[in-house]
Amino acid sequence: MAADIAEQPEVYARLLEPAHADPIARVAAAIAERGPRHIVLTARGTSDHAALYAAYLAEIRLGLPAGLASPSAITLFGARPDLSQALVIGVSQSGGSPDLTEVMRVARESGALTLAVTNNPGSPLAEAAELSIDVAAGHERAVAATKTYTAELLALLLLVEGVRGGGRPAAELAALPELAAKVLADPAPEAAADRYRFAARMVTTGRGYAYATAREAALKLMETSYLPALAFSGADLLHGPLAMTDPDVPVLAVVGSGPGGQAMRDVLERLGERRADVLTVGAAGELAVPDVDERIAPLLDILPLQRLALAVARARGEDPDAPRGLKKVTATL
Repeated sequence: MAADIAEQPEVYARLLEPAHADPIARVAAAIAERGPRHIVLTARGTSDHAALYAAYLAEIRLGLPAGLASPSAITLFGARPDLSQALVIGVSQSGGSPDLTEVMRVARESGALTLAVTNNPGSPLAEAAELSIDVAAGHERAVAATKTYTAELLALLLLVEGVRGGGRPAAELAALPELAAKVLADPAPEAAADRYRFAARMVTTGRGYAYATAREAALKLMETSYLPALAFSGADLLHGPLAMTDPDVPVLAVVGSGPGGQAMRDVLERLGERRADVLTVGAAGELAVPDVDERIAPLLDILPLQRLALAVARARGEDPDAPRGLKKVTATL
């Protein structure tokens, strides 16, 4: 897992090279030409969080309604929704989950434009879709996904910006590999790990683009440390779950400098009233990351949280490279 985490600046650099960025641009042009009326994403696990990020991108950057599908509606209940005006995107590191492939097949039969975003361009998911994007993360050693997740984020960002037609945010993305390396060199996540060695449960939270980061951080903690971690949007946290927070329930809060981060200020204030143990991630956070556009921030914000999950697992005497009961590819129906 440590090796996979360390490779992320290299993965970013590779995906930004013309050999990989240009095919994504061609897919984006094909989507723009078709002009879908809405976007449906289907994914599982870590990729579900990348899909959530893409849903925010689509609605904010493209003005298109976007949401995550329930694969079981199709695979278990036989639903056949009318997706003829939709772009249906399947996001999967392996591309090997039968339920996602079935959603792609049914969507394509209904007339949808279908796209697979995967680290395996020869996978069943990619073969079932009309279009495909290779996230080019390379072989991932650990069961807990790290570099494939961030590669999916970057690929989806490039895709949406390409569909929008304004070109990718060149300056900030060109600097992304260097910024990621800087974040990964910071010892703060390892220093914070002992703070959570004996935690019984945790809460993660963020708003907007950062909500996907909060959910992915919670999953990493659960996968590697077996630490129950509940993820909430900052808004949802205030609608009830805030009551369970106290000094014994640590909170990881992703707080950017854009509208989503500004909306978290009230959340932090309310957590302070509860005397909650809060660790912030962001440009002004205890786990500091460079101050970039809020839509790019998830590609950096997750890096210290991956390292924190790894360090917490080690501090608790667990093996983050071999989580109990888990396999790299999970086949669901």
